[in-house]
Amino acid sequence: MSPQPASARTVPTSGPSDLRRLCGGAVYLPGDPQYDDARRPWNLAAVDHPAAVAYPAFPDEVAELVRGAAAAGLRIAPQGTGHGAPPLAGRLADAVLLRTSAMTEVRIDAANRTARVGAGVLWGEVITRAGAARLACRHMSSPGVGVVGSSLGGGLSWYGRAHGLQCSAVTAVEVVLADGTIVRATDEQDSDLLWAARGGGGGFGVVTAMEFDLLPIATPYAGMLVWDWSHAPRVADAWAGWAATAPDQVTSILRLVEAPDAPWVPEAVRGRRIIVIDGAVVADEPTAAGILAPLRALRPEIDTFEPVPAAALARLHLEPEAPMSAHASSTLVSGMPSEAVRALVTAAGPGSRLLSVEVRQLGGALSRPSPRGGALDRIDGGFLVLTVGIAGRAGGWAGQRADADRVRDAVQPWGSGALYLSMIDDRADERQGVPGESWDRLAAVRAAVDPDGLFVRPHAATR
Repeated sequence: MSPQPASARTVPTSGPSDLRRLCGGAVYLPGDPQYDDARRPWNLAAVDHPAAVAYPAFPDEVAELVRGAAAAGLRIAPQGTGHGAPPLAGRLADAVLLRTSAMTEVRIDAANRTARVGAGVLWGEVITRAGAARLACRHMSSPGVGVVGSSLGGGLSWYGRAHGLQCSAVTAVEVVLADGTIVRATDEQDSDLLWAARGGGGGFGVVTAMEFDLLPIATPYAGMLVWDWSHAPRVADAWAGWAATAPDQVTSILRLVEAPDAPWVPEAVRGRRIIVIDGAVVADEPTAAGILAPLRALRPEIDTFEPVPAAALARLHLEPEAPMSAHASSTLVSGMPSEAVRALVTAAGPGSRLLSVEVRQLGGALSRPSPRGGALDRIDGGFLVLTVGIAGRAGGWAGQRADADRVRDAVQPWGSGALYLSMIDDRADERQGVPGESWDRLAAVRAAVDPDGLFVRPHAATR
């Protein structure tokens, strides 16, 4: 992993226009008819104007692009779907936005319960293929999220409390380094790179492929419980108490939602303010029903929990899949005692202009260090509080951001001091995104393979 000497990359020997010959011509510069479409991520609220946008399809094309960008005095910003597009606005004028969507390899090894995916693969395809083999993956709550990007950031799934973070399942990554070298990192070879890829968020190269373990789960017990908003105080308090002691087999999310009148929302709740608990239990039906009994005793208006094929969890959370403008902000809290619940419900109550406020149940395997290790080997917090705003709501973005700040401030007395950077659309201190003892090692890995800072990091250390 010998990085190219700084002297070889500090003096530009070409310009952005010389990149056009790369990636089979799939390189777009400002002024090109395709440029505006090419630069837009899934999250249309993120506005980036890179020096160029490139779509390599193979690792050797990535390597050529990396060398070409360095020769042109440009940096590289890898991006898959841009579902959770990082806060890069104003930072890409001297960078090539490297879109990985053309790298679509997917292999499922049912016998060994493993998957191999290219950097452009979305979770939906892996969920479907794994499900056909009666296997499950630690996938995100939307099928349209990119596998590699979400895995590099950690990866919270419906199986998290039972089986840990998705990044802890990663067994190998193929990476193009700053000097154009292509390496395969495993626990036996280039192990520091694999360690960094397990939740370090990038900044050490372009991951072109990833391999990870699958789970022998065919039919989880999953669904949602729904109440009218008027029941929010008692339901939220009961759920928080239940969630704090529930067995690791269950992973759930509490949501306070003002449901839009949109086709992707179930007709029974369109246009209504509701409180929702959705989740999955990795257990047989009698055991799962027993775990959920205290929540069902709260008499939900809608109850869809039942044994379902693992692939059905792809759309359990009912997230919109078409590109849209959205803004997410989050914080980690150590616990949700009754005082915290009251503060949250008050802050997220009538008058809030946000689409939703979520509280994701953590703990279990998510809170224990992974035996495999990694830059992010656990989550420091019992719950993640997430706010989501979308375009077109009353108050505009300013109003929704103010409401998001109010929710975070309300629960901050119970904050853990850590952040989950994959669910933060604004700039944040990346030191808060990994356990304290991991930061120095992560910084050292990045410095060793990218001494000149060729790769743009979505967040930066600020203290």
